[in-house]
Amino acid sequence: MGFDQYHEPPEELSAQTRTFARMITSVIEEAEAIGWYEQRISVEKDRDAKAIMKNAQQEEMKHFGMNLEFLLRKTPVWQAILKDILFTTGDIVEHGEEAEDEADEVAEKENKNK
Repeated sequence: MGFDQYHEPPEELSAQTRTFARMITSVIEEAEAIGWYEQRISVEKDRDAKAIMKNAQQEEMKHFGMNLEFLLRKTPVWQAILKDILFTTGDIVEHGEEAEDEADEVAEKENKNK
C-alpha cells in the first residue's frame, strides 16, 4: 500500500524528515477522527452508544496530544510559538503575535548554532 504523504522523493529525505512527516500525518488523522466523533456524538440518540463514542473521542485526543508533544519536542520554534498561545487567558490573536516574535528569536539562535 502506497502513501502520498511526501511531496519530495522519499529516498532523498532523511530518516528524521520521514519520521516528522509520519507524525504530521498522525496529527492530521487524529484531528479528523476527533471531528468525526464530534459529529457522531451530536446526532446519536442512544445514551450508551454516545458514551462509547465520547470515550473513543477522548482516546483520539490523547493520541493527538502525544503526537503533538513529540513534534514540539523535536521542533523548538514550534514549542516557542505554542507555549505562548496554549493554556493562556486573554486575546488569542494577541498571544499569537507575541509568540511569533519570540519564535523569530528562537529561529535566529538555531540558525547561529548550525
